[in-house]
Amino acid sequence: MLLLIFLFAVGLVILIVGSDLLVRGASKLAISMGVSPLVVGLTVVAFGTSAPELAVSVKAAWSGFPDMAVGNVVGSNIANILLILGLSAMVAPVVVHTQVVRQEIPVLVGTSALFACMALDGKLSKFDGGLLFLLIIVYTIFLVRQSRKESKLTQDEYAKQMPKSSWDDRLWVQVVLIIVGLVGLVWGADIAVKSAAKIAEFFGVSELIIGLTIVAVGTSLPEIATSVMAMVKGERDIAVGNVVGSNVFNILSVLGLSSLVSPSVVTINRDILQFDLWIMLGAVFVLIPIVMSGMTILRWEGLSLLLFYASYIVFLVLKSSNSKWLGEYAQIMMGFVAPLAIAFIMIRYVVHINKSGD
Repeated sequence: MLLLIFLFAVGLVILIVGSDLLVRGASKLAISMGVSPLVVGLTVVAFGTSAPELAVSVKAAWSGFPDMAVGNVVGSNIANILLILGLSAMVAPVVVHTQVVRQEIPVLVGTSALFACMALDGKLSKFDGGLLFLLIIVYTIFLVRQSRKESKLTQDEYAKQMPKSSWDDRLWVQVVLIIVGLVGLVWGADIAVKSAAKIAEFFGVSELIIGLTIVAVGTSLPEIATSVMAMVKGERDIAVGNVVGSNVFNILSVLGLSSLVSPSVVTINRDILQFDLWIMLGAVFVLIPIVMSGMTILRWEGLSLLLFYASYIVFLVLKSSNSKWLGEYAQIMMGFVAPLAIAFIMIRYVVHINKSGD
């Protein structure tokens, strides 16, 4: 067991290092080719932090572990909003004011709803996967065109996150970084998926639970690091933009490509349809008030997001262990936590309406 945990940790480290090398090499190469830092930040960097999810889910789908592939995406999207934005708000209040981020949030709502509709029949077909992957191409083109309308302040803010080193300015170094990064992603994903499946088998829990928890949080580490550091540096739009862009990428690209490469139709576990999918959608709806100008996620609200995520994880742990307390905890979730989450969203709308009235 210790060896399996060690291998899983090694796989995650290789994934994260590979993702970092890929993002660094691709960012430098794009800037060398004349692409603006804003476009690189909105595409290469935002999507690059989701590379671990892509590698793990594609490998899982290819290897015949659809529950892990889908669970990784759903779990990562939940963690990105509740865990990462919660942590970011605890560092400093999160304020969103740039148009590009406010336009990405409706896109996230739409893509999440599309995935929910596709999942209702219990599977993701090749057609579904192809449509999702086509949409990520359209979405990327949209971001590039939208970036031309952004202010110089926004351009400068995203430019700050670009690598400032000089040792990787040469073309051959950038190419090597990209190749090594891709190899690391493939290798790390292979180790992580195989060891995670063995861990699930050892403890007698489902691949879905492992995918929703350990794998999801592990592959979200680049997003956690990027968003928290952006908050520390005062680049608050990047913190939200990274989360939103990553979630859109997870649904459109990760699920799309996973469905396309899977030897058979990717099945959607009934537990996801009955519970986890709705938690993911609920987390997305928490973001909707942020679309409205002047909205801020305060520290107490960040703490609320973290408590919501902790409640969700506790539920998964109790469920995986067939705990006798599961029934009582589920009643608490439905009778207290769910209404509290709804109240949280309603308070945000009331605050916005009052500000608008002023």
